[in-house]
Amino acid sequence: MKFITTTIPDVLLIQPQVHGDERGFFLETYRQDLFQSAGITAQFVQDNHSGSRKGILRGLHYQIRFSQGKLVRVAAGEVFDVAVDCRKSSPTFGKWVGFRLSDTNKLSVWIPPGFAHGFYVLSDWAEIFYKATDYYAPEWERTLRWDDPDVNIIWPLIDESSPVLSQKDLNGKLLSEIETFE
Repeated sequence: MKFITTTIPDVLLIQPQVHGDERGFFLETYRQDLFQSAGITAQFVQDNHSGSRKGILRGLHYQIRFSQGKLVRVAAGEVFDVAVDCRKSSPTFGKWVGFRLSDTNKLSVWIPPGFAHGFYVLSDWAEIFYKATDYYAPEWERTLRWDDPDVNIIWPLIDESSPVLSQKDLNGKLLSEIETFE
């Protein structure tokens, strides 16, 4: 595995070593010793699987208590995956990084606790798997607006159309209004 530093050093892009032949392929998506060598010592307690159709945007979500680190990968289709630093004392507070994750490139991204996370579906259908470092706690979940002008995420919107959002995501708050991490 190759661990690639991003413009937000705590967020890592992970490129697996893919072994393939005429039968198909094999790759390791998680290996504790390699992750620890890269500085990721988190213990994962929950696995999640999400499926969405083209044009859906989910996020930007975070838990203000029981904050979750996430190891995200796409098993089918393609998404634009985004992490926003919500740690007030961080030099990258309010900054974002985004990556195209797909079943073709087989990349994963490590998003540590203290970040809002979301994704936009680029393919007709996409399935995302992510490991979390803490349990889902809906009473502590918060939503940062996907289109906050202060964060200024450059989403690769299909035909420049507005994404399809849940009511929760439509009610997201601006960076200047959200509860943040210290």
